[in-house]
Amino acid sequence: MTGEVSGARAPSVPVKRSWVRRLYDWVLGWAESAYGSAALFVLAFVEASFFLVPPDVLLIALCVGKPRRSLFFAGLCTAGSVMGGIFGYVIGYQLYEFIGRPIIEFYDAGAAFQRVGDLYKANLVMALGTAGFTPIPYKVFTIAAGAFAVPFLPFVAISAVSRGARFFLVAGLIRRWGPQIRTFIDRYFNLLTLVFVAALIVGFIVLKYLH
Repeated sequence: MTGEVSGARAPSVPVKRSWVRRLYDWVLGWAESAYGSAALFVLAFVEASFFLVPPDVLLIALCVGKPRRSLFFAGLCTAGSVMGGIFGYVIGYQLYEFIGRPIIEFYDAGAAFQRVGDLYKANLVMALGTAGFTPIPYKVFTIAAGAFAVPFLPFVAISAVSRGARFFLVAGLIRRWGPQIRTFIDRYFNLLTLVFVAALIVGFIVLKYLH
């Protein structure tokens, strides 16, 4: 009897996942859907203004599944993100007290919001050019752009370049090296973005010097 009890397998206890992880998995699940492309556009749009999960999650999954369409997915993601950024700008410009402030407070990003405002005042091009590669959520940049009355057309143009650079970097790596690059991106994404930002800053300095 004792041997039977000691040899019995303990019942498995289901692991409770956090709501953030469940949200992440839900987003990732769209990669297996026929509506993956539409979901990517919508995700990029809402993430630029208020949503939590970055579009890179779904972008990487779609590119791995269909590497030859990687650049298409990157373009779609860029378009959605820029349009979402415009929506975030409108929130900051017209609806900050009603919608913008609650979003900033939800992410506990009050200090980051003020820092972004200072960045805009110091160098608009540099602030927006590196917005897609910083730890500060992109929605903070878009809402702050409206709240601090950043010029609209430069905001849209520079945002398109910055966000496009981020998404095409990821898609280009997967298109060139295939699914095996996914682990490398996941592990070294921060390093890759730092290298890109450094190159971007050098480019700005060179252009300023030439000008």
